[in-house]
Amino acid sequence: MPLDPDAEKLLAMMREAGRPPMETLSPEEARQGFKAGRAAVQPDPQDVAEVRDLSCTGPHGTIPLRSYRPLGTKIDEVLPALVYFHGGGWLLGDLESHDVQCRHYANAAKCRVVSVDYRMAPEYKFPAAVDDCAAATGWVIAQSDALHIDCTRVAVGGDSAGGNLAAVIALMARNGELPPLAFQVLVYPVTDLGMTHESYARVTEGVPLTAKTMDWFIDHYLHGPKDRADWRASPLRAADLSGVAPALVLTASYDPLCDEGVAYAERLEREGVHVIHLHFSDQLHGFVGQGRIIRAGTMALDMVSAALKKALWV
Repeated sequence: MPLDPDAEKLLAMMREAGRPPMETLSPEEARQGFKAGRAAVQPDPQDVAEVRDLSCTGPHGTIPLRSYRPLGTKIDEVLPALVYFHGGGWLLGDLESHDVQCRHYANAAKCRVVSVDYRMAPEYKFPAAVDDCAAATGWVIAQSDALHIDCTRVAVGGDSAGGNLAAVIALMARNGELPPLAFQVLVYPVTDLGMTHESYARVTEGVPLTAKTMDWFIDHYLHGPKDRADWRASPLRAADLSGVAPALVLTASYDPLCDEGVAYAERLEREGVHVIHLHFSDQLHGFVGQGRIIRAGTMALDMVSAALKKALWV
């Protein structure tokens, strides 16, 4: 399937800007480049009724959070919630990088969104990010009365590395390590750090995320090769996926993560989990947050939000 012309336009812009491959940069250089490029690709942020910066405490210290209340709701209205983990290879991103997406989900799904600024590599190796996301999810549910959240209607979600973390948190909830969850949103998630799926061989150059880039991210995130087999890093390697929260899995063909995302959706279905699988055959990894250039990104946000709203407003 040919690449979406909007995505081709984005790639041309990146070539003209002379953007170097991520794996050739230091972590700090990569963070600066990631931050500098956001404004050119993200749509304008939607207004919401309220944005509040919060924090909670986890095993490694304070975890910054940001809460969004959707338009048209009252300050004390009890709403369902999405706990959101940003993408960026466990190394990039923060509360600002995914602000636009969180606002969109809040308004379109009519839910409170709590974004989590978890600890990142290489300063904090695996499983620090998992620990922070678990602590934040548990805190949101425990503080549901104060946050005006219905604790029986809480979802987790994320994109890329954030999708990896959301899948892991859903498994922890199934295992009883966290309270039950209502839904999980996995947008082009990392599910197997073994990098053995065919899409790693297929997507090797000409796009922002390649197999080499993923290898660079994983090397920064993990302590060593043995961590790749841990289900908290590679949820596809969990012995059993049955009983986890219903899921939406979004995949894109021009993405080294495509096949492991497809495999995760298929395995969820085989093991009795209700799953919605959205596949974009003409899209790049990262397109969902690039709606200023790639119009399908905003469409995808609407589709994901519709599924989330249906799951949380049953």
